[in-house]
Amino acid sequence: MTVAAFMELALYDPEYGYYARADRRSGRAGDFFTSVDVGPLFGELLAVQLAEMFELLSRSRFDLVEAGAGNGRLSADILRAAREHHPAFHDAVRLHLVEASAAARAAQAETLGDGRARLASSGAGLPAQFEGVLIANELLDAMPTHQVVMRDDGLREIYVEVGPPSHDPHADGATKTPCTIEGQLSTPALQAYFDRLGVALQPGWRAEINLAAVEWVRDAARRLRRGFMILIDYGHEARELYSAAHAAGTLTSFLHHRSAGAESRRDDEPPWLRRPGEQDLTSHVDFTSVRAAAEAEGMDAIAFLDQTYFLLGLADRWSATALAERSGALKTLIAPGGLGSTMKVLILGKGVGRPTLKGCAFKVRAT
Repeated sequence: MTVAAFMELALYDPEYGYYARADRRSGRAGDFFTSVDVGPLFGELLAVQLAEMFELLSRSRFDLVEAGAGNGRLSADILRAAREHHPAFHDAVRLHLVEASAAARAAQAETLGDGRARLASSGAGLPAQFEGVLIANELLDAMPTHQVVMRDDGLREIYVEVGPPSHDPHADGATKTPCTIEGQLSTPALQAYFDRLGVALQPGWRAEINLAAVEWVRDAARRLRRGFMILIDYGHEARELYSAAHAAGTLTSFLHHRSAGAESRRDDEPPWLRRPGEQDLTSHVDFTSVRAAAEAEGMDAIAFLDQTYFLLGLADRWSATALAERSGALKTLIAPGGLGSTMKVLILGKGVGRPTLKGCAFKVRAT
């Protein structure tokens, strides 16, 4: 099977998938740490940007769609801040939570608390149509991706197969261990992807091609009648992602807050192949292709910047007292080398022109 098919099963199988078996995977007790885990500040700052977008759209009803919503913690933080500081925006919100995990969806009402009164829908798929803002925080990096490697005779794809019996003396002799093999491309779309970008890998370089992320953005852009899209994730422009700096590829796993990338003993048994369904799998986002997919569906790219500058722009008008009360959390969210520079923010608009947004007021820069 392709690496994308393996990831689909390992992460999203309804019974055994990593995300399907729990309503929450991040935080100190989980396997990785997100901006939402820092505390409510991330949602409070996003509420500032969303309230401005609400005013720009001039609507009495405002669809707020959170994709990859988990148990709804981020939306709960946004709604609490909106109710206190942006009441007109709060009262106009129709919340749509999109989450593949049934366990996480079941926990959303409790997580939202009083905010569940604003909940219009909760399901595994995006609303058929909406007008307002779609937020996706650390969603695209967890979508199943193909992995390829360049050889002297051309581009090859990495596949997962069940290998020979395990040689572990403590394992059942019939136990099979998965391994990777190389083969012909499963679809010409993989070579076409690089052709569009003008990318040429050097022999020996590995890379991930996330066709699912590109198609998801296209679909979301079609469903958005008018409004904005805020995509927050870790990744790079294509020229950086597909370069010598990432010649080993970026696909990795996380378990107990540790990346297993450095633990590989054999090229055909990478760490991300181990313990399927028990660890997170992720790869960096190609923001060049994501942006192009949205633009092909009539959206305009408004900004691409580090989370550091995005959040500083939103906090810029807060009082010194308010900032002091939140200084610890803010430092964590904007720290260089941490969430601040690792996480990128892509803001897209449809039918709204190219407004100067508060989140872009401090400095527009992607490192």
